[in-house]
Amino acid sequence: MLYYSGFTRRLGDVDEGSTVTDFLPAERARGITIQSAAVTFSWPPANGRAGPQGPSKASAVEASKDVLPRSSNPHSINLIDTPGHADFTFEVLRSLRILDGAVCILDGVAGVEAQTEKVWIQADQYRIPRIIFVNKLDRDGAAFGRTVKEIGARLHGWPAVCQIPWWKNGNGTLQGVGDVVGLKGILWEEGGDGKAVKMSRLDELTRIDSKLAEELKKARIALVELLSEHDDSMVERFLEHDEDHLAISEVEIRESLRRCVLQSPQQVIPVFAGASFRNVGVQPLLDAVVDLLPAPNERPDPEISVGDAKGGLNDLLTGRLVVADEISATSARGKKAVGSPKPTALMRNLEACALAFKVVTDSRRGVLVYVRVYSGAISRNAALYNTNLQVTERAPRLLKMYANDAVEIPSISAGQIGVIPGLKYARTGDTLVAYTGINPKNGPPAPINSLQLRPITVPPPVFFTSVEPNSLAEEKHIAETLGLLLREDPSLNVSVDPESGQTHLSGMGELHLEIARDRLINDFKAKAEIGKIEIGYREAILTPSPSCTEVFDREIAGKQARASCTATVSPLEESFLDSTSSDNSKTMILSDSNRLTVHHPTLDSFGNALSSETPSLPQTLQLPAILAALQNGALAALARGPRHTYPLHSTQINITLDPATDIFPTTTSAALSSAARLAVQAALKAASTDGDTVLMEPVMHVTISTDENSLGSVVHDISSARGGQVVSLGGDDSDSHSSTPLGNRALVIDPKCIYAPPDPFAGSAGEADVAAEVNGQRQITARVPLKEMVGYLKHLRALTGGRGTFVMSVDRFERMGAQRMRAVLGEMRGGHV
Repeated sequence: MLYYSGFTRRLGDVDEGSTVTDFLPAERARGITIQSAAVTFSWPPANGRAGPQGPSKASAVEASKDVLPRSSNPHSINLIDTPGHADFTFEVLRSLRILDGAVCILDGVAGVEAQTEKVWIQADQYRIPRIIFVNKLDRDGAAFGRTVKEIGARLHGWPAVCQIPWWKNGNGTLQGVGDVVGLKGILWEEGGDGKAVKMSRLDELTRIDSKLAEELKKARIALVELLSEHDDSMVERFLEHDEDHLAISEVEIRESLRRCVLQSPQQVIPVFAGASFRNVGVQPLLDAVVDLLPAPNERPDPEISVGDAKGGLNDLLTGRLVVADEISATSARGKKAVGSPKPTALMRNLEACALAFKVVTDSRRGVLVYVRVYSGAISRNAALYNTNLQVTERAPRLLKMYANDAVEIPSISAGQIGVIPGLKYARTGDTLVAYTGINPKNGPPAPINSLQLRPITVPPPVFFTSVEPNSLAEEKHIAETLGLLLREDPSLNVSVDPESGQTHLSGMGELHLEIARDRLINDFKAKAEIGKIEIGYREAILTPSPSCTEVFDREIAGKQARASCTATVSPLEESFLDSTSSDNSKTMILSDSNRLTVHHPTLDSFGNALSSETPSLPQTLQLPAILAALQNGALAALARGPRHTYPLHSTQINITLDPATDIFPTTTSAALSSAARLAVQAALKAASTDGDTVLMEPVMHVTISTDENSLGSVVHDISSARGGQVVSLGGDDSDSHSSTPLGNRALVIDPKCIYAPPDPFAGSAGEADVAAEVNGQRQITARVPLKEMVGYLKHLRALTGGRGTFVMSVDRFERMGAQRMRAVLGEMRGGHV
């Protein structure tokens, strides 16, 4: 695209690592897109056309009787190249949020893949008009017809075939395309750069390749019939031309396609063909971008929220959306709103409103914030108020990015994408406003200071690893570096395990975290190691202990201290976990489902002696202080199990407090706490000696979405290989496959009802295979040990052909079975049980 528009003078190649938008070393090494890149170019080129775009001069004169195609005049296109790998789905999400239209690139061999379906659903949520380009038709096994049928069956829309492949001698070698809209053949020079083409009208094409000409007529009839079902104007054109499908002009077909593409929800999907590696079909695709996809002013009003009010940005600016603060101000002036809505003075002073959709740390330019401007224009040195963070920052420079290169510009106008370097606070999803006369400290007046555009949804992380600094001196640097990574990519998540002290880094997949690790170590020069996360197991006793009494008698801070404590421990079921106390006892619920009960049979609930014959508490030790000391001692003992040194879980501790035997003249709170720790430890050791202890592991509540065909494999894997328990099976109600963004049921299309040209060497079972592959989504709810969920995403993708996804949350700790416990302990000891 960049080559034909005149932006570059050479053709880039993904295999050679010479593409413009894939400029990161990791992208060129792996041959994939990792982060989205923006490029602005003009199409058609201002200095002349570069290939078979649009009609010829002769046909342009004919077309002028109706309307000249939009692709006959230069248009500015902001191209954002997004990743296709599932691990980088957030890059696609934040790009979709600010797009006006999208071109979905399909592999002509693989067809509609799993990630295609996911991105299509995400585009549905933002109501992005889309067209499809079926690429790689020059490869062995390419099947354009099968892919077209998969588009209808899997993406739930009617494919409108606008081009068909032109196979050389019908043997599967791609040499050009048949233009269904313009009823012509476009032949590219073999081995050329794609600029030398030969165009043949239908009558000439009949002599050159009669088979293609006949198929082109069938495709035109199918296209007109499809458009007539979704566009009333096409029905009128069809009747005006005496129901002759071939007589309808190219411009009329194109305008009908455009109206169908801009419908919401979109039900008609224009499909184009080509092979970018052979430079076939790129220029007509660029024409289709200009002719069919909307300009910024043709998109729906951007969604906003102002305080509690929600609506459209243009409605707010024109006065049709009135918020509470404006009503209060009008009432205070004693005026009433009369007549048609008008913009208030507040709204007239709103110079610009923009969304920050991407933050990048550049080694040369520093922090770059990518913004999409939705109203007004951002000028150089403008004061920008961040309504999310309530801070004001100044934009010293404005840039227009060309992949990795930048050009300084004076302003960024509405509908454009630009870059603001040097912003310290802006994050992905923040709303930035420029306001006339803004106070840098207080920001704009209400309600402008609460104006927020629709945010960018961040998917939950599903893959986890640990980041360990090589030394204590590196901790601060790594924490700052992780903060930069999180600002760039909010789909990364950093947390600290309070038990192990490990720093956990989580993301969307193994490759996602691998790239984050490379950036951390290579780009930011952090000295750290990346490893597996440590599972926080628990230990539980199985038998009660006898009564154990321990006396603490030693110096504390130079003073002799003495105290005694008697304790017993026993297993505790979570169902019996309550904190019921009595006059002679106090029950406290501790962490990890442990419970402590302190019995004081000779004292009342206030710490007073029940009879004159029993000693009371000394004035220096009151009952609340004693209870707190005993609780601290019990917690210290529970922190380390008697057999496997893991913290205790589900344990009942009973401590008996008798001032006559446990408290001495030198007793202090610290001595009581130490005595309680020793007594509970002795009781735990006795319980583990009489019986055994069992390990408990964290169990996750997991919700897995998969297709019907993979349901059995996933359920078997969860219940057998991973030791999980399936709770329920049901339809995936949350999946957008089952509903459109407007809440209606998605189209269920029979592949037999879809027109598609025949594929070379295609068998008769093609349609049946497509129909058999398409199946509904199912949702599995299960409880699975956390250990088995580490790295599960990669395994799930393998089981489901990449179509499975999952989310999980911590449920509770559960006891391990004997066999599983032996396996886990053996793994901890290096394979020796």
